[in-house]
Amino acid sequence: MIRSELIQKIADENPHLYQRDVERIVNTIFNEITNAMAEGNRVELRGFGAFSVKKRDARTGRNPRTGESVQVEEKHVPFFKAGKLLRERLNGKS
Repeated sequence: MIRSELIQKIADENPHLYQRDVERIVNTIFNEITNAMAEGNRVELRGFGAFSVKKRDARTGRNPRTGESVQVEEKHVPFFKAGKLLRERLNGKS
């Protein structure tokens, strides 16, 4: 499912809301999650999962095309850990 499909599904299930308002709500939620993670905070949505940021140290990598060694800088990457209810639903337990 992509963002536009999510917006359309929510708008269809809530006919009292305008689609532009649903789009604004979805965009606000995603922006707030992104901003919190950019500040290094963890975002937890109970039953769904938790978004956090992990630090990857600098290392020596390898260019797969040429085989030469290259330096890879330290970086921060997003990480998602699924919540218990999501895991159970995916495994058919609920």
